[in-house]
Amino acid sequence: METAEAAPAALSVPGRRRGPLRRAARELALVAVLFLAYKVARVAVVGRVATAEANGEFIWRLERLLRLPSEAAVQLPLLAGDLPVRLANSYYAYVHFPATVACLVWLYLRRPAHYRWTRRALAGLTAAALALHLLVPLAPPRLTPLTGMVDTGSRYGPAVYGAPGADELSNQYAAMPSLHVGWAVAVAVALVAATAGRLRWLWLAHPLATVLVVVGTGNHYWLDGVVAAVLLALVLFLLPGPDPASRSSGAPRRAPADAGRTAGPARCRAASRRGARRRARVR
Repeated sequence: METAEAAPAALSVPGRRRGPLRRAARELALVAVLFLAYKVARVAVVGRVATAEANGEFIWRLERLLRLPSEAAVQLPLLAGDLPVRLANSYYAYVHFPATVACLVWLYLRRPAHYRWTRRALAGLTAAALALHLLVPLAPPRLTPLTGMVDTGSRYGPAVYGAPGADELSNQYAAMPSLHVGWAVAVAVALVAATAGRLRWLWLAHPLATVLVVVGTGNHYWLDGVVAAVLLALVLFLLPGPDPASRSSGAPRRAPADAGRTAGPARCRAASRRGARRRARVR
């Protein structure tokens, strides 16, 4: 009888495993579609180069008026050698999307409540950013002649974008807000909220490094990152937060597969012992 009961349970295990895998693949596909929709929709603002450059000059002058440090001063140390500038370009090109996906996968597997919260935050931030891109075209510092900054990607590589006039896959005149900074801040906030201990604050190193990279490579102004962080804060303010208890508990634990089979015989043995004691007292 035990063999006959164990066989169906063993056969059902792959089915139980395929369910979470299918859900994880579906969630990952949703994030990828969100990212691709953002990239494709940015192309809708192509053709407003003169306006974008004028806006870039305005942001540059506004930052100097606000006494913000020059983006060119951040770029200067990177240009001292090939290695620093290539590392910065590689971080810009290869860390942004994979780091976000890795964070979402971990949250999905270990902190489901935080995963849903983070996914909604990213969706809201991306939608708000796209609306701003459509309303306010903005040339990045590397494409604004007034800044005098170098396009490090095209000069040193690896390059994310092609020549601005021939790039049909992305709109390079949509610098504000910076989704590189916005998504990096969202990842850090999610991981700080979902983990425990003092070391969790080290997750903030990711958005800090991202800010320095996007500014040093000439892809964004300081204010692009500031606006992204403000939009994210507004989105998080409007969203209901995750259950605080889910930070330490993680995913709910399942009872062992053989718990039902072992509990029944144990209860029978305990009942037999109680019956034997009652019979002994009667005698």
